[in-house]
Amino acid sequence: MEWCGHQETLRLEPWGPDAVRVRSVRGGRILGDLPGALLPQAPPATASVKVEATAGRVVNGALTAEVTDRGLVRFTRTADGAELLAEDPAHFWWPGARHRTPAGNGYHRLEQRFRAYDGERLYGLGQHTHGLLDQKGAVIDLVQRNAEVTVPLLVSSRGYGLLWNNPALGRVELGATGTRWVADSARQIDYWITAGDPAAVLSRYADATGHSPELPDWAAGFWQSKLRYRTQEELLEVAREYRRRGLPLSVIVNDFFHWTHLGDWKLDRAEWPDPDAMVRELDAMGVRLMVSIWPSVSPLSENHPELERRGLLVGTEYGPMAHADWPDKGVASTVQVAFYDATHPEGRDFIWQRVKENYLAHGIRTWWLDACEPELNPGHQANLRYHAGPGLEVGNLYPRENSRAFHEGMLAAGDPEVVTFNRSAWAGSQRYGAALWSGDIGTDFATMRAQIKAGLNVMLSGIPWWTTDIGGFHGGDPDDPAYREVLVRWFQYGAFCPLFRLHGYREPKMRLSPEMTGGPNEVWSYGEDAYRILRTYLLLRERLRPYVVAQMRTAAETGVPPMRPLFLEFPGDEAAWTADDSFLLGPDLLVAPVAEAGADRREVYLPAGARWRDAWTGEEHQGGRTVVAEAPLERIPLFLRDGAELPITEEE
Repeated sequence: MEWCGHQETLRLEPWGPDAVRVRSVRGGRILGDLPGALLPQAPPATASVKVEATAGRVVNGALTAEVTDRGLVRFTRTADGAELLAEDPAHFWWPGARHRTPAGNGYHRLEQRFRAYDGERLYGLGQHTHGLLDQKGAVIDLVQRNAEVTVPLLVSSRGYGLLWNNPALGRVELGATGTRWVADSARQIDYWITAGDPAAVLSRYADATGHSPELPDWAAGFWQSKLRYRTQEELLEVAREYRRRGLPLSVIVNDFFHWTHLGDWKLDRAEWPDPDAMVRELDAMGVRLMVSIWPSVSPLSENHPELERRGLLVGTEYGPMAHADWPDKGVASTVQVAFYDATHPEGRDFIWQRVKENYLAHGIRTWWLDACEPELNPGHQANLRYHAGPGLEVGNLYPRENSRAFHEGMLAAGDPEVVTFNRSAWAGSQRYGAALWSGDIGTDFATMRAQIKAGLNVMLSGIPWWTTDIGGFHGGDPDDPAYREVLVRWFQYGAFCPLFRLHGYREPKMRLSPEMTGGPNEVWSYGEDAYRILRTYLLLRERLRPYVVAQMRTAAETGVPPMRPLFLEFPGDEAAWTADDSFLLGPDLLVAPVAEAGADRREVYLPAGARWRDAWTGEEHQGGRTVVAEAPLERIPLFLRDGAELPITEEE
């Protein structure tokens, strides 16, 4: 259904069950080939369209969309006509709910305004460090940065989800007087909306943007990492020590500066002399080797001339194609690095061919896609030109297309178990097997508390594979008792995250250079008392792996994530919508991390509509109440739902 007026064309169309896509453009023709998150073909839906003198309606299952003769759009729940969301003009005269400010050459600064509602709670929007679960009242930049990940899916307590289907840089303002989405420079307003509770929203979103694959069983185990293992022998000796101690280990990570030059995408044989033998030994121990692959290209790289000649580097409107300072081998100072263009099909093929020749050929099959925002400094997206379009219009797309290069390359190579580990993501990244971690964060309890909420919002953004650097990234002294407490509590929390990874840049630190490393960061690095606790949770996670894998299968099939805010399972419990320091792993296990120094107990809200059993003591509680759970340093409070049986203790 289309409405035309005031030099604007507005189109509303069914886009999957219970969902409608809305596009608006200045002029007379909707643009159908712009970059976005939605799959090229809409999921099938049974809908009806009715046009009258003063309004037109699209009725699609649970959602009804109405456009008035003035061009204002309103969405209601079909069953009872209750308003879910409605456009809200800025002024009765001008401007309207959809506003455009010309930016030249057919581009505009776009604004889309919606009504605000008392008591509405808003979730999702990717991963942020602001420490909020409910983001009502916040202003969120739609920009990719280290530890700040833009996925523009909003999930509302009013019973709808909205995807801002636009990779342009901008912001969303979730104010008390209205919600406003802004694209700094783009050609068309484009959003998708669906009706339902949060689980239904995430299911419809996965149908519309792509389901994640099933997480391979090995990826649900423990990942060991630090900044950084400098040689083949150093890395292997860590894996051997895990084996000697009888500790489970699924992945060990070879971090940055393992390369000859940044952008060569190959191992430095002076430090990694026999990768085939390294991979064989790790394989015999049941351990995968993950390598760090950056999108940056040094001018010293053997690949720089060809990438530049073929137009496969991210270009600029003004100045050279270099966007950051970075150390490289063979020079005393930093160099100006460029980035390969992940939005260019030939660029994706180019990097994959180098990775295939220099890593995959040696049996390395797991990829850490670091700094993939890309990591610009200064971050002048207005000066960038990608194959997909100008930086301001498409800049948020880069991390998704970078993961796409590896996903499609691995499938073409005959390996369907694709896991990429990314520092950034965008809407639809999940369909390329992209896992997300929360970037370079602090190492204190305040940061840990914020991470709990950030992870739940990632789960409500359609990306089911996520984790943090356990213990944080920037520092942490393994010999400091206060930091050891942080590490232990964070490790306990990490054991119940979708992915379980120990990483960080521990004290003592070194200057950023190819020779750098950080302090020790293995589970035995924090003293015997801490080691006994960490070992307990390593083994607990191993016992829970079948349960974790089953939740990952559910995520792949339905879009419902493995780590769930309480309200996702209990949407009818009002108190569950405000519980922001605990979560459910799957349907059966409530996890209440301890994130306060010196705490030996904490309050835990148990949702109404279920009975809950303390997994450590066996004590039972009726839901709909807050209990005080004992939490000595060796214990994270855990509760089992309605008689569920999971192997929490070794006796089980």
